[in-house]
Amino acid sequence: MILLIIRMKVFPEKRKELSQAMTCLAGSIRTEKGCGRCDFCQNLEDEDDLLLLEEWDTRENLQHHMKSENFKVIRGTANLLKVPFEMRFHSVFHPKGIKKPA
Repeated sequence: MILLIIRMKVFPEKRKELSQAMTCLAGSIRTEKGCGRCDFCQNLEDEDDLLLLEEWDTRENLQHHMKSENFKVIRGTANLLKVPFEMRFHSVFHPKGIKKPA
C-alpha cells in the first residue's frame, strides 16, 4: 500500500473555500481504481494546516490518479495556499504474524 499525504497551508480567509472543495473532491477520489482511503483533515493545533490523506493499492493506480482530473483540481488550489502544497509518499506493509484490525 502507498500512503500519500498532501499538506496544505491555506490563507485563513480561504480555509472555508478550500475545505468545501477538498471535501467534495475526496468523495470523487474514493471512487478511483485502487483508492483504499481518501480523508481530508485539519490540524487541531493550526486550523490553517490541512491534510489530504490517500491510500493506494499500487504505484500504477497512484500514478494514474496523479494524471487524473481530480488531481488537476488539487493542483488548482495553489492560489488558496500560503506556500505550495507538500506531498509525501510512504510505502506501507503489513508484517506477517500481526493480525489486521477487524
